[in-house]
Amino acid sequence: MPLLLLDLDNTLLDRAGPFRRWGERFLDGIGAPPTDIDWLVSVDADGLTDRWDLADAIRDRYELRIPSIDLVEDLHDGVVAQTRLDPLTACALRIADDAGWVPVVVCNGTVRVEDAKIRRTGLDQYVADWVISEEAGVSKPNPRIFALAAQRVRMPLRGAWVVGDSPEADIGGAAAVGLPSVWLHRGRTWTDVRFAPSRTVDGLIAAVATVLAR
Repeated sequence: MPLLLLDLDNTLLDRAGPFRRWGERFLDGIGAPPTDIDWLVSVDADGLTDRWDLADAIRDRYELRIPSIDLVEDLHDGVVAQTRLDPLTACALRIADDAGWVPVVVCNGTVRVEDAKIRRTGLDQYVADWVISEEAGVSKPNPRIFALAAQRVRMPLRGAWVVGDSPEADIGGAAAVGLPSVWLHRGRTWTDVRFAPSRTVDGLIAAVATVLAR
C-alpha cells in the first residue's frame, strides 16, 4: 500500500477561487473599485505573500484604520468559508484508496486555517491523515515533513508519489527526498532547471489517474 502525498491549496482544494471571492466581497465592503481585485490577486501572489504583509499592503493602499490582525483574521475566515471540496476530487481519492494507495495531505501553513479547510470541507473523510507545517515544525520542501507524513500513518516512504502545484515546495521537495512527482501546471510552463516533475498534468483527477497507471 504505497503513499500518495498530496498538497492542499490549489491541489486538493481550490484556493485561487475562494481568495478572489473573498477579495471581491472585501473590496466592495470598503467601497474600492471592483477592478482592484486584479491588484489584490497580484499582491497575494497565489498565497505566497505573508498574510501580515498582505494586510499591511491593503491598509496602506486604502488608508484603512482597521488593525492588521483584524484583516488577517477576516482573510483567513473568509477564504475558509468559501472553500469547497469538488465531488470529483473526492471520487478520485476514493478510487485511489480502493486501488490500495494511502492519501495523506502534506501542506505548508497554519494549523488553524489548514485544519479548518480539511475538516469543514469534508476532505478528512477521504484522506488517511494530514501533516501541517506549523504543527510539524518543518515546511516543504524540507524532506523531513514527508518523512513525518509517512510516520504519521506508520508507512515507509518507499514507493510514494508526491502530487502538488508548487514547483519549489512540492516538486522540489519530492526531488529532495528522492520520490517521483506529479506537477499540476495550472496553465504554467515548467522553468526550473534544478529538478523536474516525473509527470505534468492539468488537475488532481489527471494526477491520480497518472499515479494509478504508473
